[in-house]
Amino acid sequence: MEMSKASKQTARHIQNPEPYQSLSPRRSLKLKQRKWWISVSLCIFLVLLGDSLVMLLLNFFYVQMEQDFHEIYDQDLQYKGTWTQALIQNAAFPILIPLFFIFPKPKQNLETNNTRFLSLRLFFLYLSLGVLVAAHSKLFALGKLVSNYGIFMLISATQLIFTAILTAIINRFKFTRWIIISILLTIVIYVLSIPDFGGQPHEGEEYGYNIQAWLAFSATIAFSLSLCLIQLGFEKLLVKTKRYGNKKVFRMVLEMQICVSFVASIICLVGLFASGEYKELKGDSKRFKKGEAYYVLSLVGLALSWQVWAVGLIGLVLYVSGLFGDIVHMCASPLVALFVVLAFDFMDDVFSWTRIGALLGTTLALGSYFYTLHKRNKKKMSELN
Repeated sequence: MEMSKASKQTARHIQNPEPYQSLSPRRSLKLKQRKWWISVSLCIFLVLLGDSLVMLLLNFFYVQMEQDFHEIYDQDLQYKGTWTQALIQNAAFPILIPLFFIFPKPKQNLETNNTRFLSLRLFFLYLSLGVLVAAHSKLFALGKLVSNYGIFMLISATQLIFTAILTAIINRFKFTRWIIISILLTIVIYVLSIPDFGGQPHEGEEYGYNIQAWLAFSATIAFSLSLCLIQLGFEKLLVKTKRYGNKKVFRMVLEMQICVSFVASIICLVGLFASGEYKELKGDSKRFKKGEAYYVLSLVGLALSWQVWAVGLIGLVLYVSGLFGDIVHMCASPLVALFVVLAFDFMDDVFSWTRIGALLGTTLALGSYFYTLHKRNKKKMSELN
């Protein structure tokens, strides 16, 4: 009886071979690498698109609110709208649920053990990541509104350093000289090409530099830590579950984003009602210069743009690393600055030569990291010879 079952399973396996199984090892690896490069390129596009749309819509939102935003200034003005912005950053995750079921599901690995233990660890991972993402969303929204924007963004440039350190500790990441060059170039690019922001406070509305620094450092550490934990979750937990059969597929990105955003949205929603900020939403919509319809559309557009950005970023964490995802995110700064200059007429804001240099430097920063990825793929190919 046992022999007959084994023979049936073998016959079924021959009739339905795994993808690339019938090809030669070298040809199979080439196809996998080509598919990998396509996936990485798509995720980079989503990050750049999401970053650009988010900054454009944020500027549009605060430009339309600017007059009343500053006329009714009081001591607590800086905290106005931050829970709303934090909620918007996470609340549109339901649009990803249909995509989660549309994307193909890999063959389950029935031999996976301790599935209940893995599920429990995944639950706590999603819970902790949801708290981190909610904290980052709140602190980043608050920091941009209460502090000197330039100083806040300069401190935020250190997030790549935190990401590199935490990745080395948590993910045991191995650095090459080309990756180090990419990190240094990215930090310089980010500092030279900070896009303007219509919601930054006027003189007299800024809090002390100590508060600015703490807000910026707290937001950057929360963001860097979340990237490292997401990578750890992919490598140590999700790929080992029975549902994914020890494979990395895009469906895992959607699961991660949906679950983490769900937890973060609940936290932000509680903060919105606990702070009483929800009472201001109706008044804000009436004060919006373009009218209530544009107010709603701008918030909906922001929510969708955040999801585009997050899916692309988490995809880069899955296919490459959290460090690479952060590099791509920060390298988007010159492109975003260009779009802001073209779309808005901010005083004294031009696409200067330093920004042009930063835009050109982006190719060097990404190219340095790509060179390392190319060498790793080439090494895998040579091992088959």
